[in-house]
Amino acid sequence: MKIEYPPGATPLEPEDLLELIPTIATHAQLNEFEAQNILEAEQWARGNSRLAGELFSVSGLLQLHRRMFGSTWGWAGRYRTRDTNIGIDFRQIPQKLPALCGDAHYWVTNQTSPWPEIAVRLHHRLVQIHPFVNGNGRHARLVADLLLEFNGRSRLTWGGRSLVEKSERRTEYIDTLQEADSGRIQRLLQFAESE
Repeated sequence: MKIEYPPGATPLEPEDLLELIPTIATHAQLNEFEAQNILEAEQWARGNSRLAGELFSVSGLLQLHRRMFGSTWGWAGRYRTRDTNIGIDFRQIPQKLPALCGDAHYWVTNQTSPWPEIAVRLHHRLVQIHPFVNGNGRHARLVADLLLEFNGRSRLTWGGRSLVEKSERRTEYIDTLQEADSGRIQRLLQFAESE
């Protein structure tokens, strides 16, 4: 199967592709299969009161990723074990992810910012860490949306279009993430709330 990666995507290595669970021949079929897997995970997550209490835990984040991609990839819900074009050194993930969970708990408990900003900061830090082989952006967006929903708020719109395939909106999304890497989160927040 030939995969065409949009800008900012993490390319899969041959050993990653060996853990593809279903028999899929094209990239379009892979995208469709993953989208169905993610939709099922969203439905599960929304009805899961236990996850609402564990969203800021490593086990909750790993479980959500496993639910999102577990029918597609054998490595779903496991930390990546190599460096990629995006993210921190893979050896730092076991320290940085729990630290983010603690920070997010503090942000929510102390209402350090408006809800959308807390969600976007959580999303950005998750993407920066990049704990998984793939699916990090989709996972981080769902985590941010669940944070808002679990607290009676509306989901973010994330530019109003799919960010999986190559598009101007995806390019804008990647640009705003990179700007947020230098501490300027405002454009990412505006993007997350745009249609």
